[in-house]
Amino acid sequence: MQIIFGDAVNFVRERFTVLELDTFATDNAALTVTAWCVVDEIPLQELPITENLVGLHHDLMTQYRKQNWTFCVNAIEQLRGRWNGHIDSFYADLEQRIRNFISFPPGPDWNGVRAEPGTAKV
Repeated sequence: MQIIFGDAVNFVRERFTVLELDTFATDNAALTVTAWCVVDEIPLQELPITENLVGLHHDLMTQYRKQNWTFCVNAIEQLRGRWNGHIDSFYADLEQRIRNFISFPPGPDWNGVRAEPGTAKV
């Protein structure tokens, strides 16, 4: 598994399965960059359902930005262990963020972009 950023996804998308991870604010808060996971090994038993798993992951990220926490937690349960378990640490981190958001909602202006230390809050 490889992690790539930004527009680099356009060069590998046709040859590999790529999954959106996080979008981060840069030092210039008006700019963001998205991290992508390049899945280079798909277990044989998952090949027939790979398209469905990619779709579920995509829906997870879409619903995350819409603050549909119940959908997200359920999707993570279904995705955990897939992709040879290589993305499980991301799913664990995302689930922890979601559980924090359930207790402390991010507010209506939140757009799912992560502001890292030293960056402006988006």
